[in-house]
Amino acid sequence: MSGGVDSSVAAWQLLQQGYEVQGLFMSNWDEDEDGYCTAAEDFQDARRVCETLGVPLHKVSFAGEYRERVFEYFLTEYRAGRTPNPDVLCNREIKFGVCFEHARRLGADYVATGHYARVVHEAAFGPSNRTSARLLKGFDPDKDQSYFLNSMPAAALARTLFPIGEMRKPEVRRLARELGLPVFDKKDSTGICFIGERPFAEFLAKYLPAQPGDIETPQGERVGGHSGLMYYTLGQRQGLRIGGRASATEEPWYVAGKDLARNVLIVVQGHDHPLLLTDSLRAAQLSWIAGQPPAPRFRCAAKVRYRQEDRPCTVSVLPDGTCSVHFDEPQRAVTPGQYVVFYLEDECLGGGVIESARFGQDLRQPLRATME
Repeated sequence: MSGGVDSSVAAWQLLQQGYEVQGLFMSNWDEDEDGYCTAAEDFQDARRVCETLGVPLHKVSFAGEYRERVFEYFLTEYRAGRTPNPDVLCNREIKFGVCFEHARRLGADYVATGHYARVVHEAAFGPSNRTSARLLKGFDPDKDQSYFLNSMPAAALARTLFPIGEMRKPEVRRLARELGLPVFDKKDSTGICFIGERPFAEFLAKYLPAQPGDIETPQGERVGGHSGLMYYTLGQRQGLRIGGRASATEEPWYVAGKDLARNVLIVVQGHDHPLLLTDSLRAAQLSWIAGQPPAPRFRCAAKVRYRQEDRPCTVSVLPDGTCSVHFDEPQRAVTPGQYVVFYLEDECLGGGVIESARFGQDLRQPLRATME
């Protein structure tokens, strides 16, 4: 129970289906000297919802585990010049990791959340007699969250329920209003949970010292200065502060790469510049919902960022445990540190962390060390 409308309606749905329901509110961040964290208010919202529904509410802190398993990884990735996705790691390590185990110790048969996703439980045959599960997209294409669940442990998925996975967001809000739930019009949370509404650069600077450097074109021409490579991601347009510089073209500037050795940010002009386009990538830290890939080489669709449309590709699983992904059409601004997630129609097969990508075959030679 997060204190939001989705988990609140999910709890009501379970009650209607005859389950014995208990709420669990988890707190994952224990530093709020700036007042940006809303955990206290969220807990009060969760408490009010549980009182309305007539279910008990437990409160537990996983701040230590979160810092060790998610936040330290977050900082390590930014130090290395990559752009991590802590939400995927939070789901795997915290929500469906330590929180899942905590709920099981409390006696829960299943753990349910307000994610917009679906799970199909399938009885397995054989000596183990264990139940397996498949992860499917949520019915609402604008809210589907299967991308963030691609690394869920299979054992946890088999004991997980997504009660609103077959609903659309407007329907969830309408139902919450009709039920008199006090959070029916509460604003959706956005961004990374431990940052809240504060400026991202302001937060990151508290933990990683900024190292200003030059902004250059692929040909080595200096066009400006940056405040620290960690503040930029591939494909970024805003915040470069070089828009007024005279050049042969009036097209806007975009981040195309990071030269960590020289502390240089590489920029190009034009939304679809060749150095922003990718025909293949390599991914590691692979997770497969079924425990293994469909085949050593297979066709599917993939997303390289949340809300992107599925893109057809060929996946080759390599002997070292990584995989290469070749897209039918070039993709834009594929970002190391983010996740590539694989789908067969509505079914999520799993995913992995993007390690490197091949950019702009005609112009990539000057950036070979930078981009890979």
